[in-house]
Amino acid sequence: MLEIKTFCCNMLQENTYVVSDDSGECVIIDCGAYDDAERQAIVRYVNEERLKPVHLLCTHGHLDHCFGNDTIYDAFGLQPELHANDEFLAKDLAQQAADFFGLPYDHPTPPIGRFLAKGDVITFGTHRLEVLHTPGHTPGGVCFYCKEEQIVFTGDTLFRMSVGRTDFERGSWEALLNSLRTVISQLPDDTAVYCGHGPQTTIGEEKRMNPYLR
Repeated sequence: MLEIKTFCCNMLQENTYVVSDDSGECVIIDCGAYDDAERQAIVRYVNEERLKPVHLLCTHGHLDHCFGNDTIYDAFGLQPELHANDEFLAKDLAQQAADFFGLPYDHPTPPIGRFLAKGDVITFGTHRLEVLHTPGHTPGGVCFYCKEEQIVFTGDTLFRMSVGRTDFERGSWEALLNSLRTVISQLPDDTAVYCGHGPQTTIGEEKRMNPYLR
């Protein structure tokens, strides 16, 4: 059984997830920790729970989901893993900080550890996460699906009763709708959805109530 710890991070209230199982191994998904308190809270949780982080996963390359990558790299030696189509974002976090937030960002950007692709499988402990390529919010947007536990981490592709924006660089409304209809809506209705922002939901609830999936 998976243990999912959620940290609400940064000025955009992004959800960072630490996902572990009984083996003690864990993955960290979308480390958006911005200030020192947020960064320390995640590291402290991992250490206090005696977890062993084995992957730093990114649903996409936007800064609010990557603020804390350097902390995870420094603390645990993990390099971010993301889709190659978002490499242009992941390599330019300082410019994103200036463009999106008007903030200086002087943290070093960790080297990318692995490019993810549709159908890749991320293993940790006794669990597997399948990579679903869901472009639209960004060209390299992905979701992480655990079939065994009926859980999907959707980043900014799908929110409770909403979807991600597509007005950022290389976003595409047509691609997002296609991802929702051909990938997301094909998951079982009882799949629990852990979003990049906001509360949890289920695929079935979104298919019934979210106008973009109906």
